Amino acid sequence: MTFLDFLNFHLVPGVVLGSIYAVGAIGITLVFGILRFAHFAHGDMATLGAFVALALVTAGLTPWAALPVAMVAVALVAIGVDKLFYDYLKARPKIMTVMASLGVALMLRAVVQVVFGVDPRTYATGIVRPDDYFGLLLRSRELYTLAAVILIVVGLTLFLRHSRWGKAMRAMSDNPDLARLSGVDNRKVTMLTWAIVGALCAASGFMLGINTELDSMMGWQVLLPMFAAAILGGVGRVEGAVLGGLIVGVAEEMSIFILPAQYKAATAFVLLLLILLVRPRGLLNGKVL
Repeated sequence: MTFLDFLNFHLVPGVVLGSIYAVGAIGITLVFGILRFAHFAHGDMATLGAFVALALVTAGLTPWAALPVAMVAVALVAIGVDKLFYDYLKARPKIMTVMASLGVALMLRAVVQVVFGVDPRTYATGIVRPDDYFGLLLRSRELYTLAAVILIVVGLTLFLRHSRWGKAMRAMSDNPDLARLSGVDNRKVTMLTWAIVGALCAASGFMLGINTELDSMMGWQVLLPMFAAAILGGVGRVEGAVLGGLIVGVAEEMSIFILPAQYKAATAFVLLLLILLVRPRGLLNGKVL
């Protein structure tokens, strides 16, 4: 195997997959960092976003034009889910909210299966040949995916660090009671958090679908790698979620050198166990689960 073969068939797919994991992991880390519970409906919310984009593509939009509309739609769904299923549980033990999120995941998956069916779908048909960049083979969808991930991460980082509401979200993540005493409206921050999380879910589901295919179980299948990425980088740290996502994605692609391809998904589970045993706060010193 030449170095270019290594880049084209292992490293580039790993970076693209890791970038998709990173976007999903950011949503997971925001939920845990601000709302203090593990959101098991995250993957199925990503699936919903992917299929909303598919419906828009079927209606005549191009896939990348459908993405922002799908992000807005799933953001509204996420806010609605919080109001209907999570809000009344906030004063109860967090394990009840976690179990409620599992029920929400099953409901969202059922909606997708009833409306869109269970057969695999794609945004576009036909063979897409990669372009040659001095021996590096890249498809346009991979370049657009990486560009979209960079735009999302940079935009969210600037929002959290410099905007008034971003600072309020960080304050609520550090200490909800102190943030409330300082004048932060925790209900509005919670609503904003769910809007951002829903948009990130839609983006990750769409980018996974456009680089592979759409399936009603696709979100559930990537939920473990997304959680592994969030925990590996450090729960509550956006930059940690990005780092963790890239590590998990590249590690999955590299694992085929020592494992059969059908066991590639086990890599995320192994990384998750290792980081919990060795460094529970993650690589960038996040919150302890």
